[in-house]
Amino acid sequence: MSSSFESTQSVAIIGGGPGGYEAALAAAQLGAQVTVVERAGVGGSAVITDVVPSKSLIATADAAVAISEATDLGVQFYAKGESGKPLKPEVAINLAAVNKRLLSLARQQSDDMRASLAEAGVRIITGEGRLESGNAVVVSTGPGGTDFDRIEADTLVVSVGASPRELPTAKPDGVRILTWTQLYDMKELPPHLIVVGSGVTGAEFASAYMNLGAEVTLISSRDQVLPGEDRDAAAVLEKVFKRGGMHVLSKSRADTVENTGDGVRVTLADGRTVEGSHCLMAVGSIPNTAGIGLEEAGVQMTESGHIRVNRVARTSVPNIYAAGDCTTFVPLASVASMQGRTAVFHALGDAVIPLERRRITANIFTAPEIATVGWQEKDVEDGLINGVIHKLPLAANPRAKMMGIRDGFVKVIARQGSGTVIGGVIVAPRASELIYPIAIAVERRMTVDQVSRVFAVYPSLTGSITDAVRAMHIVDHSDA
Repeated sequence: MSSSFESTQSVAIIGGGPGGYEAALAAAQLGAQVTVVERAGVGGSAVITDVVPSKSLIATADAAVAISEATDLGVQFYAKGESGKPLKPEVAINLAAVNKRLLSLARQQSDDMRASLAEAGVRIITGEGRLESGNAVVVSTGPGGTDFDRIEADTLVVSVGASPRELPTAKPDGVRILTWTQLYDMKELPPHLIVVGSGVTGAEFASAYMNLGAEVTLISSRDQVLPGEDRDAAAVLEKVFKRGGMHVLSKSRADTVENTGDGVRVTLADGRTVEGSHCLMAVGSIPNTAGIGLEEAGVQMTESGHIRVNRVARTSVPNIYAAGDCTTFVPLASVASMQGRTAVFHALGDAVIPLERRRITANIFTAPEIATVGWQEKDVEDGLINGVIHKLPLAANPRAKMMGIRDGFVKVIARQGSGTVIGGVIVAPRASELIYPIAIAVERRMTVDQVSRVFAVYPSLTGSITDAVRAMHIVDHSDA
C-alpha cells in the first residue's frame, strides 16, 4: 500500500544486503533522499556468497536425486553400447559448470537489485562505510582507504550482515579447509567432504553434497543433527542422511583441522581422527560490526558484537536502526528484509507493525526440507504455552505416494480450548512452499476449524494440512 505522504528526510544505509536493500526501497517509496553504501555488491553476502548460490547448488542436488530416483517411478535411462546392448548411464556432476552457473545467477540477481535501486532514485556508493557520530556516514571509496565521502542523514540504518566464524585450530585456507563462501571455487566434486557443524548451514551443505555424489561425514557436537529444531524433523533428516550413506558422528566435537597436503585430518576431542579430501567449517557466524563506529555513536551491543534492536529495528540511539544478521533478532534473509522496511516506516512516520518472533516462518533447505512457524512442540512440553499437537505422516498422502515420497510429515500445533493455530512443522519436498497456509493461519489467528473449511486440491500435498486440522476438530472449545 502506498503512503499518502512524501518525506523530506534523508536516509543513509550501510550495507546493501536484504535488510539494506528493502530499507532503501521503502525509504525511496516514501520520498526520502536515500544513499546506500555497499562494499561487495547490492544484495550483500546473502545474494553473492550465501543464500542465492547455496540454494542454487541445492537445486542442482535435488535434480540429481530426481534423476537417480526416477527408476522408482518406472522411468529408466539407457544408452546403447557398441554391441547394441543397453547400458545404464550414471549421473555425473560437472561441479565447475555448476559453480560457474550459480555464481553467475548470484551476480545477475545482484545486478537486478542494483537496477531496482537505481530506478527508485537511490544513490549507491561502493566502499567501506562507518558511522561518524549519530548523523553521518563516512565512506572509504579509494584503494587503501585514500578517498573519502561523507554522507549526512536524518536516519541511519546499519545492515552489515555477518561472516563465517573461524576457529583458531581450524583456520580456513580456501583450498582444503573451507568456509561456505569458499566452496564455489572447487572445480571437482570433493571425494570425501567432512562437514564440521550440524546446524542449518552444515546440514544443508551435507545434504547437498551427499546428493551430488560425494562421500560425506557430518560431525555434530550434539546428540542430533539440527540441535534446537523439532526433534521429529531432525530424526527424519538423520534417517535420510544415514540411508544415503552419510557418516553422522553425534556427540563429537572437532578440536583441530589440518591440511595434510592431499587431504584433511580432523582430530576430535576424544582423540579420534577423521580423514577426508576437504573440510567445510560450518560453526556459526560473527556480525560484521567491528570498527564501524557503533560504540562511539552510543549504540548498545552484545558481547558477541550483535546490535541490540527492538521490535521496530531501532537501536539504543533514536535515529539509528539496524537490520539483519548483525542484530540480536532472527538471522534470516526474510527477517532482514522485514526489519529494513519496518525500520524505515517507523523512522519516517508511516504505519508500522512491530515484528513478532512467533510469526516468523523459517526453512531448512535439506532434502527433504524442514519448514517451521510459530510455537513448537518443545514449547508445549516445557509449559510455555497450553497447546495440542497433531502429526500426520506424509506417506499417507495420495499425492506423496504418486510422487514416490517416503519421508516427512505435517505437524500442526493449536491452542488448547480455542483451537487457534499457533504453530506448525512440515518436513517434505518444497516444505518452504507448503508452510505458507499454516503461516497465514498463525498470522491471522485462525482456528483449526476455519482452516479445515478451506478447500485443498485433491490430490495435493497441501491436503495433508487439511487432514491434520480436520483431525483436530475434537479439540475442546468449551473455554473459547
